[in-house]
Amino acid sequence: MKFVYRFSRQVTDGKGSMKNVLGGKGAGLAEMCRLGVPVPPGFTISASACIDYLEHGGELSSALKDEVSSNTQWLQNELGKSFSGEGSPLLLSVRSGARVSMPGMMDTILNLGMNDQTVERLAEQSGDRRFAYDSYRRFMQMYGNVVLDMDQADFERRLEEAREAEGAKVDSGISVEGLKKLIDSYKSLTLEETGQPFPFDPYEQLWRAIRAVFDSWNNPRAKFYRKIHNINDSWGTAVTVQSMVFGNMGETSGTGVCFSRNPATGEPGPYGEFLTNAQGEDVVAGIRTPHPIVNPDDPESMAARAPGLYAQLVETLDKLERHFRDMQDTEFTFEDGKLFLLQTRAGKRTSKAGLRIAVDLCREGLVNEREALLKIDPDSMSQLLASEFDVAAKARILEEGALLGKGLNAGPGAATGKIALSADRAVALQAAGEPAVLVTEETSPEDIEGMHSSVGILTQRGGMTSHAAVVARGMGKPCVVGCSAFTVDRGRRVIRFEDRELSEGDYVSIDGSTGEVILGQIPTMESPLIRELEQGVMEPGSQGEQFHLLMKWIEQTGGMGVRANADAPEDARLARLLGAQGIGLCRTEHMFFGEDRILNVRKMILARDDRSRQEALDRLLPFQRNDFFQLFKAMDGLPVTIRLLDPPLHEFLPHDEEQAAGVAADMGVEASAVLARAHELAESNPMLGHRGCRLGVSFPAIYEMQVRAIVEAAKKARDEGVDVQPEVMVPLISAEKELRAVRASIDPIIAGSGLEIPVGTMIEIPRAALTADEIAASAQFFSFGTNDLTQCGMGLSRDDSGSFLPLYLDRGLFSHDPFKSIDQKGIGKLVEFAVASGRKTTPGLKMGVCGEHGGDPQSIAFFHAAGLDYVSCSPYRVPIALLAAAQASVEQDQHG
Repeated sequence: MKFVYRFSRQVTDGKGSMKNVLGGKGAGLAEMCRLGVPVPPGFTISASACIDYLEHGGELSSALKDEVSSNTQWLQNELGKSFSGEGSPLLLSVRSGARVSMPGMMDTILNLGMNDQTVERLAEQSGDRRFAYDSYRRFMQMYGNVVLDMDQADFERRLEEAREAEGAKVDSGISVEGLKKLIDSYKSLTLEETGQPFPFDPYEQLWRAIRAVFDSWNNPRAKFYRKIHNINDSWGTAVTVQSMVFGNMGETSGTGVCFSRNPATGEPGPYGEFLTNAQGEDVVAGIRTPHPIVNPDDPESMAARAPGLYAQLVETLDKLERHFRDMQDTEFTFEDGKLFLLQTRAGKRTSKAGLRIAVDLCREGLVNEREALLKIDPDSMSQLLASEFDVAAKARILEEGALLGKGLNAGPGAATGKIALSADRAVALQAAGEPAVLVTEETSPEDIEGMHSSVGILTQRGGMTSHAAVVARGMGKPCVVGCSAFTVDRGRRVIRFEDRELSEGDYVSIDGSTGEVILGQIPTMESPLIRELEQGVMEPGSQGEQFHLLMKWIEQTGGMGVRANADAPEDARLARLLGAQGIGLCRTEHMFFGEDRILNVRKMILARDDRSRQEALDRLLPFQRNDFFQLFKAMDGLPVTIRLLDPPLHEFLPHDEEQAAGVAADMGVEASAVLARAHELAESNPMLGHRGCRLGVSFPAIYEMQVRAIVEAAKKARDEGVDVQPEVMVPLISAEKELRAVRASIDPIIAGSGLEIPVGTMIEIPRAALTADEIAASAQFFSFGTNDLTQCGMGLSRDDSGSFLPLYLDRGLFSHDPFKSIDQKGIGKLVEFAVASGRKTTPGLKMGVCGEHGGDPQSIAFFHAAGLDYVSCSPYRVPIALLAAAQASVEQDQHG
């Protein structure tokens, strides 16, 4: 097996299509070399070597070591430098690179190969002793933290002492003698903390660095990041070993991060930041606040300070974007005015930017409509629907002097929450049901769980490409970075602005669109996109116009239909506005809890005879009729699937003496009798008890009332010119005889109406899936209730499995939460079997999904492959489902 792949202008073994082998970084470097982009040469160790290493107890195989050694010799010959020995020193960077971007989650080591002899040779070669010793201290600090597992704070403390001793404001102000003393201090610290001297043999450094990067695949932050982004644990990471170029050689050298388009808005043109006399980690770590790549008002921008270098960078970005046909996120270094690209990848972007970039790429002719659809992450579409601050409320509170400061608007949306000064505190607040805004000097990869638990993120330092900004954009979190107006006092657990002091736990509001930090709580309002859709805004370049164009492209793919789960007219209208093609699940039980009807529901349940029950049902019928009438009007011309009453009856009954007394008084009975009846109806396992179609069999009058209400509402709507398309769905069928028994009571009502109303059933019990061929003889459609199908099929309770499900996910016993993404190997097989056997009985039988999985992109791809006609999900997930369904159709066509 080949483990190592070279890349240089002369020799390149890999290709851009080899992400699964080389990781995103290695594949991008290989492709840039093939394009002639200036890239420091090196080699990539494949992800399969990482898996081999992890599976064999953390040992590097002799075969891998032989390949690395021979390729290190090749690199020495390529550059005319020496990795170990005399002559011009070869220094290396060792970086992780998974097949998908995991910013900051795994480890990097720069300047590898430094020791007491190398530093002198580097100083002699460069003619700059300060640069050489600065590179040495950087290497020791990074290597000690990443490889030797020493505390970064200990190094930083000694670095701060070195600055203070010389009165230097920044690291570059420390003299050569100061750096030498600092390096000696690092050597002593290493011996104290590890019991071993710092390793100075370059090959020992290399082997240990490779092992550390492999090990970082399973560090806690990387595992958590994979968990929240559904990244497969079995992929492993590649390792890129690359010759160093130096951005810390003075003011004509530097480093930066640049996107080919604005990752927050999608606006075309270079967008990023850089630092002179710095190395790459300085930019993303937020240690220094960088300067913009281009800003007409900033004389410190790259465009103003180094126009020639800027022009070369822009030309390179354009070349990369046209080749990869997507917005690119690059890292670069310039050494003594010469540009080098260190990485390129498809850039993470907000949903707003993603929508605009897809539309613009298509209009510019770089991609066609179907390819443009694949550029948008379906889950990110939810960000387009994120709320923002109520404009009037925000203006009012700002007039009162509540503006605390401004930073950079690094993430979408607006957030209000309690200040959390640590990731652990943010996690604790979320666990207590409190919103948290993580406030810190700058975030680090170790903060990933706290960032995920927060409603927003605020940092004192860092730029638009800092760790906080990049990760927040990927999560869709509101984020403000580089807000220098405040400082953090961790001892007193407070943050201080110029004239205010806020304690941890106080409320603060951040606007990720404007960069404003505001005291207190501000109410939010619906997203700009929803407002534009409601107002019919179609101006060129508006989100509304872009969204409508996206919906047009989706319609042209001919993918699965998408309906909404909606029980109220306002939900139905929102779903339709967002592209829903009907209602796939109307839960009628949600209509029973209104104050104007719950009493009659309880009287119907508590009735001891048919006459009393019918009287209560007759009082409920007008309410149900109006409910359905309003839904039919909202969904004019689209199907509305109405599920008959499903939950067990005890859920509607009073559970305390006060509620029972009110019902008893109206019924003319004792409260004790009401509570006794409630106790009588209570079930040990109500999810598997007297519910669903079993209610229709036991009390047919309930379902008859509901169907009458549907029929009467449909007639009324039709008389008013509404194109009504009702569908009746019977829940919890386990056998064809049950469905026939229910239909025996409701079919005559439908037949007598003169309306065409299909009657179908939910497939949510394993036996129903296994006998779908029989049930199909009595059903006019199937809708898979995958929530209950998962519960019954896996023996899991959605309400109770939280006590052990996280443990199963952490230990890899389950690859994912089966209630969020369908278990394809188990429950999925029940779905596939039911589809095939049901259509064997009734060819072309319409089938859909109405469980929560209907809004999950991975599950949607599976349902598309299984041959389902539609999925149904909550209104706010309709755009996600529409895009995921279209992508599944496009990808199926691409792969035949």
